[in-house]
Parts: sequence; C-alpha cells; structure tokens
Amino acid sequence: MQIFTKMASRWAERECADAECAAFREALATTDVQVTMAHDSYLINLASPDATLRRRSIESFVAELRRCEALGVDLLVSHPGNHMGDHASGIERNADAIGEALSRVPGRCRLALETTAGSGTALGATFNDLAAVMARVPAPLRDRIGVCADTCHMYAAGYDLRHDFDGVWRQFDESLGANRLLALHLNDSKTPFNSRRDRHALIGEGSLGAEPFRRVMRDERFASVPKMIETPKVVETVTDRRMLRRLRAYRRLARRPGR
Repeated sequence: MQIFTKMASRWAERECADAECAAFREALATTDVQVTMAHDSYLINLASPDATLRRRSIESFVAELRRCEALGVDLLVSHPGNHMGDHASGIERNADAIGEALSRVPGRCRLALETTAGSGTALGATFNDLAAVMARVPAPLRDRIGVCADTCHMYAAGYDLRHDFDGVWRQFDESLGANRLLALHLNDSKTPFNSRRDRHALIGEGSLGAEPFRRVMRDERFASVPKMIETPKVVETVTDRRMLRRLRAYRRLARRPGR
C-alpha cells in the first residue's frame, strides 16, 4: 500500500499524533497489507542549487521520514530531484541531503529512490545516476537506501523493457545490485520508447504493452518485491481494481500447466 502522509503539493507540514499513529497501526493490522510505502512531497528538490529551496526541501524531507517512523511505514519513495544546470553537482547535493536526513532520523524506514523518465534536468533517469547518489551517502547509512523502479519511467528513459527485458534487469544488477530493488511501480506508458516523458497509461494499454508486465508477475526474481500501480483513475477505485485483477491474472496464468 502506498500513501501520502501529507498533502503532496503543499509545503505545509504536519505531525502525526500518537493517537493517529496508533489508529493507523491498528487498522493496518486488520488487513493483508504486508508492505507500506509513503511517497514524499512533489515539491521537494534535494538537488536544487538554490540554497533556500534546498534547505526547505531537506527540512520537508526530514519531516517525511519522521512521519514514516511514527506510523511504522516501511519505505519512503522519493524522486532524486532536478539539478537545474550541472549534473555532477546535482548528484552531490542530492546525496549530501539524503545523508543529512537519514542521520537526523534514525530508524527502520528505508528510502527508495524512484527511477525517473529523464525530462528536463531530472536526476535518476539512469541506473548509474542512482548508483552515484548511493555511493556518496556515508557508508553506515547505505543499507537504508534502495530503488523503486517505475516501468513507465524506465521505458521513457531508454530502458527497453519491451524488447530487452532481461538485458534491462541485467544492467540494473550490474549498476546497483539486485538487492537494491525495494519496490516496483507498475505503469504502462502513454508515450513511445525513450520519449523522456512521464505519462502513465493503464497496464497493457500503452506503448509497453502487456508482455513486460506478464514477465514481471511471472519472474521469481520479483516475487517478493512490493508492487504498486499509479495508473490513471478513469473511474477511481473501479479502474484500480481492474488493473490489480489484470496483474494477478498474469501471475495465475503462469501457474497453469502448459502455459
């Protein structure tokens, strides 16, 4: 299950009161949910060269981590940010901010850096970008960092999951290590391969098509990796349920004899 712990498009922060945290944990315990994630605010840019914006982003990111710890959330998904000019210094700023935040908020919640589509000055469109960020974070904190791989973003960034599925994951393993894959966002793409545009489509109904999702659901390497959808809400939860049924069907079909 993925949630926001505050309004994602506003800087205003909030504390999670003890009673609220207890109610959340109690309600969660009555479900079959095994892994919880929060997605951080869309306004945060830890790689910003603007000192004021970067400091505001760091403080907001620290608040995100604190809420995750208070609620018992397993993963915090975060976009690596935009360098706004110089790529290398953006990597450094992002990594240094992550190191500061994780040092200030110790605990069990792990950070999952999300792959991006690579539009504009966004970091994280390549596995090497993410590896470079992690390598700069102080070693004692690196065990708390991994990757949330978004299929739409990867395809838009030039990783051909449609025609070179195994090759893409081989590159992931070589650059980052398979153990760094903490979560998957399963989304089709409205735009063509290598478009550098982040436009999600319904599963099997975009330029990726159904086959990459069938392979994800049937590949034992991903069996224990938490999977989320961020597909268009055509009819709110009705569409979500349809997408989840479709993904589960891909898995069930793989278990039938002769399939």
